[in-house]
Amino acid sequence: MANYLIGYGFSVVHDKTYHDYPAYTGSYTRSKKTVEGILQSNPTDIIIDLHRDAIGSKSNYDPSVKIGDDVAAQLMFVIGTNGGGLYHPNWGSNLKFAIEFQAKANEMYPGLFKTMIVRNSRYNQNLGKAACIIEVGSTGNTLEQCINSMKYLSKVFEEYREQKRILITLTPIRTF
Repeated sequence: MANYLIGYGFSVVHDKTYHDYPAYTGSYTRSKKTVEGILQSNPTDIIIDLHRDAIGSKSNYDPSVKIGDDVAAQLMFVIGTNGGGLYHPNWGSNLKFAIEFQAKANEMYPGLFKTMIVRNSRYNQNLGKAACIIEVGSTGNTLEQCINSMKYLSKVFEEYREQKRILITLTPIRTF
């Protein structure tokens, strides 16, 4: 995704730190430190936490959409709120961003996004005003399908953009 966005003229910070090591527990505490450090030298409101949706880890679950000649893994926004009691003054603006962005994506590439999920956790989304998790496909999707999704997602960003500085934080999922 970073390469596609750079190709469209965006400034991108693509962090590949493993935050789920030594355990998933505490990964958001660790990733918060990483994002805060990046924001000190690269201020932005747009923060994308890119994940693979590991729902049930079923190898036969591969949500996808046909776009032109490509099969692309479907995407899904996950937006956190202050419902869990943690300070999160930006959740409304994050939700607004996701709704507007997904509407643009649906206009350009119907079916690229699944229905978004809104949760009571904040997922460090309090650090930006357009901060979100984007889940990419699932465990059954191929790498090619996920890369195709990044091509189309980046094109939506190119069309949607209100600014040219995007921070991408990546939480890699290790496979064994």
